[in-house]
Amino acid sequence: MADIAVPRAGTAVGAGGRASLHRLMQRKSTIAFLMALPLILVISLLVAYPAFYSIYLATLNKSMERFVGLGNFSFLFGRETFWLVVKQSCIFAITAVIFKALIGFVVAHFVHNIPAKGQRKWRGMLLVPWVIPPAMSTLAWLWLFDPSYSAFNWILAIFGIDPVPWTGNAHWARFAVILVNIWVGAPFFMIMYLAALKSVPEQLYEAAAIDGATWWQRIWYVTLPMMRNIIAITALFSLIVTFANFDIVRVLTAGGPLDYTHIFATWAFRVGIESGDIPLGASVSLFMVPILAVAAWFILRDINQRGNEA
Repeated sequence: MADIAVPRAGTAVGAGGRASLHRLMQRKSTIAFLMALPLILVISLLVAYPAFYSIYLATLNKSMERFVGLGNFSFLFGRETFWLVVKQSCIFAITAVIFKALIGFVVAHFVHNIPAKGQRKWRGMLLVPWVIPPAMSTLAWLWLFDPSYSAFNWILAIFGIDPVPWTGNAHWARFAVILVNIWVGAPFFMIMYLAALKSVPEQLYEAAAIDGATWWQRIWYVTLPMMRNIIAITALFSLIVTFANFDIVRVLTAGGPLDYTHIFATWAFRVGIESGDIPLGASVSLFMVPILAVAAWFILRDINQRGNEA
């Protein structure tokens, strides 16, 4: 009797498994995940681990030998300086982001209306404040605000105006750190908004012009609706970076005078590194998380709602 070949179950399963694996590897989502996997691992190493470790540190006492739970947070809530830092951080971040967005929007329109040949030159010059390391550029601003050699006070003296204590008065010091942050961050908004402007179809402007729309109406009813998502994402990213800013305040005022320009990052450094209470410093830095989480939730929810409406 002739032998009849009977396929083995193991062979069939192995072939089916290889086919499934082959189909899985052909999916775009799988390929994208594998290509992004090295970046995910780097982020996990450089961001996730320090974040969880800072949470662990915030539960220890000053000598990091005893678990105190939420004791560091309750101690902070009872300090007047902490609430001053919360107030200053919010004023610093929100004011700077608003002015960066406004200036970036105006400058982006200015560059967008320049002929294509001249745009590269203007983009390069306007990006200089953002490209230069903030600590280095802040040193130049420190000289401009210097009480003895201030270029600003020299200009004011020409018009007979008394010198301004830029970094010696609480209100002027707050103004100074916000001004420098705006100068550093506005080019980022400009380049993001410029890219968004170039993606707006010219046919929409032509149709609005035919309907008799003014310049302001074209901005309000065409440009802003087309750019709302980019504006929201850029503002959220800048808000996170501005809240975590350290170098500008540290170089310009070091939190002074009398702690009136401290923000979360600089006060966490003062408490944790300079004063030697690392768990308390970690607790200060972690307080940024709920504030930014609430801001991110509102902004991303608004973006999702507009996406669903579209």
